[in-house]
Amino acid sequence: MRDRDEAGRPRNARPRDAYGRPLPRGAVGVPTMPDDLSFTPAEALAEAQRLLDADRPFHAHEVLEAAWKSAEAPERELWRGLAQVAVGITHLRRGNARGAKALLTRAADRLEPYAPEPPHGVDVAGVVRQARSLAARAADGDAPVQLRLTSSP
Repeated sequence: MRDRDEAGRPRNARPRDAYGRPLPRGAVGVPTMPDDLSFTPAEALAEAQRLLDADRPFHAHEVLEAAWKSAEAPERELWRGLAQVAVGITHLRRGNARGAKALLTRAADRLEPYAPEPPHGVDVAGVVRQARSLAARAADGDAPVQLRLTSSP
């Protein structure tokens, strides 16, 4: 039976490892992101980048997913694509090359329409290029990932 919050929504209360995999109950895990995350776009990008730089793509995905769910319609797919890139990297770290390739490719396809006029300083063309490169190398396993979300460091 799944854990549920006060409103009855499914929640997994089990601890998780650095890549978001559930651990046995009672194990010590890595803290996850709160369900009520609220960031400005700049804050979301900065926090997601910090987490990616710390090799915590699962947690970066949670930040980007929160931005996706709160974004206005014109930008929703941008944030969804960025979240999918982070999930793709999570799959790489978990050794799931097939899932990584699928998500990274889907993310790149979703992000491409934003390349001509990228919002919030997102380096859309660079992220798309990096996502496609990672998808092509997914079978290489633990290839290093140096993903930059924005053109500024």
